Amino acid sequence: MSFETESNKSALPKEKRGRLTNLVSGLGKLPPQALDLEEAVLGALMLEKDALSAVIDILKPEVFYKDAHQKIFESIQILFTASSPVDILTVTAQLRQQGNLEMIGGAFYITELTNRVTSAANIEYHARIISQKFIQRELIRISTDIINQSYEDTSDVFELLDYAEKNLFDIAQNNLRRDSRKMDDIVKESLKMLESLRGKEDTLTGVPSGFTALDRVTNGWQKSDLIIIAARPAMGKTAFVLTCARNAAVQFNKPV
Repeated sequence: MSFETESNKSALPKEKRGRLTNLVSGLGKLPPQALDLEEAVLGALMLEKDALSAVIDILKPEVFYKDAHQKIFESIQILFTASSPVDILTVTAQLRQQGNLEMIGGAFYITELTNRVTSAANIEYHARIISQKFIQRELIRISTDIINQSYEDTSDVFELLDYAEKNLFDIAQNNLRRDSRKMDDIVKESLKMLESLRGKEDTLTGVPSGFTALDRVTNGWQKSDLIIIAARPAMGKTAFVLTCARNAAVQFNKPV
């Protein structure tokens, strides 16, 4: 169960990367990155047919630091979505079709990536490191934006708080671990839940909020719910959420 408030959208990826590069260059540091792991993961994806299923929920094109690697993974994603085979030849053809082959270094670079791979055994671990480096870069970018806007006298402090909250929430939400599950496990869990509901005295299927009219509409907060509390600053969003949490814990003995 998560709560989010409405606020401004993030900048475009290239603008983000430009600001981040300028910042860390000024500090005499490179942005967090793992180019060797990016190369190893991309090479493994083109060699091992089962490797992509292990990282498809972890990686996105934007998590790669190098532009060429973003384009290569984007092509791999397109092939995977179309249920087409993913290998050196198909990825090269897809990049050529999109007009990106020369930009990434040509077919020679694709071959070089596969030559650097010895095994795909640790590809999921490597993918998570790549994702973590991306999160670090995003945190640096957001922190820099917040610092710069905080020095502006014209900035609305409440809008800035909403901006910080929204962007930090997006980082956490977009990088949650999503593991694949077997269908028989899902069916067993669903049957168990139905059995527990049959023996309940009340009609609520989720966690009560303590507000009867609201619970009548929602049947309680559900595990899969994303609750968006939208209102102007100082209208009581935080107080309402805290009251819901207190009611669930104190009145209904639910862990919060």
